[in-house]
Amino acid sequence: MEKNARSLPSPWRWIPTLYFCQGIPNVVVTSLAVVMFKNLKVSNTDIAFYTGWLYLPWVIKPFWSPLVDVFGTKRRWIVYLQFTVGVALATVALTVPGPDFFRYTLAVLWLMAFSSATHDIAADGFYLLALSPHLQAAFVGVRSTCFRLAIIAGKGGLVWLAGRLLGITGDVPRAWSLIFTFLAGLFLVAGFYHLRALPILPADHRVRHDLSAAADFLRIFKAFFAKPGIGIALAFLLFYRLAEALALKLVEPFLLDARPVGGLGLSNEQLGIGYGVIGVMALLAGGLLGGHLISRHGLRRMLWPMILIMHVPIAIFLLLAATQPAGLVTICAALAVEQFGYGFGFTSYMVYMMLIAEGEHKTAHYAICTGFMALGLMLPGMVAGWLQEWLGYVDFFGWVCVATLPSFVATALLKIDPSFGKKV
Repeated sequence: MEKNARSLPSPWRWIPTLYFCQGIPNVVVTSLAVVMFKNLKVSNTDIAFYTGWLYLPWVIKPFWSPLVDVFGTKRRWIVYLQFTVGVALATVALTVPGPDFFRYTLAVLWLMAFSSATHDIAADGFYLLALSPHLQAAFVGVRSTCFRLAIIAGKGGLVWLAGRLLGITGDVPRAWSLIFTFLAGLFLVAGFYHLRALPILPADHRVRHDLSAAADFLRIFKAFFAKPGIGIALAFLLFYRLAEALALKLVEPFLLDARPVGGLGLSNEQLGIGYGVIGVMALLAGGLLGGHLISRHGLRRMLWPMILIMHVPIAIFLLLAATQPAGLVTICAALAVEQFGYGFGFTSYMVYMMLIAEGEHKTAHYAICTGFMALGLMLPGMVAGWLQEWLGYVDFFGWVCVATLPSFVATALLKIDPSFGKKV
């Protein structure tokens, strides 16, 4: 059944829930798995290296992203994959208490990440098809907000709840098994909701019918890499988040590690409140403000203020490591400042990916961009644990500050249409 644009339901009906669901598997990979393995006494080197591999599906998803364009509808992909992620999360709940948990849990998490990465392709493509370019820029703050609400729920609520369950049961594997059981149920409910809530779009169909899938695949990739200035654009995607990529895998271990080994000695409950709730709320506020300002002034005008506000506060991690403050209020305030800057600056990155994706194959080209984004997170993150254990926390965060420099160089080389993202 087809609907014209006026009869489509409001984007508010499906964007918040869709991007909340996109955020949950991401927070499982980037945060929950890290905290869980830290609670289970896995080393920082192994945590960073092996959970870093969980980014691989997001890195290589461009190689199968054209299949989402070529086969089926994006709406159908979204619903089926939400059910699949739910099953994978349930399987994690079963493997955590078992023998050789690290190996089997990582294997299931990798399969979940593969399904989630494919879900991201379909969800982002659906977003690009359903909204005009101006609404895409205007709603980037909304989708970022809902994604961050999932991060709050994961880093904050679920980490806090894991700490409470650990206190009640005295059993780390059982506590985390209950957390993943809850997440599995949440995703199954989400699948049924989106089966009814997602609009049916006239444009949501196979991009082409007259060529083979292999020919479509090659043509889509060739069109992406033929875009003007693509080399500089890819350098920007790889280096813009380099410093954050290094810090990301070690922030939770740093906050949880005992003070004698250089950490801040927080409990799971304190970590959930400080980094997971207060920090992510500040990140959310930064993302909303960033989306509003880009919609008002355009990406080109806002890019340099955003990169400065994103990168300068990274020095707060170095300050925390050097001084090891004892007060939770002080730690939370410092994390809030850094996370606000990160949320504000990351908005420009998301809008720039939309700029690169403009054209016939928005879904596949946006997926290629996010693949490079994931590669820029994966490679630095995999070595971050080894680097921290070699240098110690103070010198490690000093190196993170130095790692901001390549992003400034890549940004200086960009050429951006001054009207892109701006309300006209």
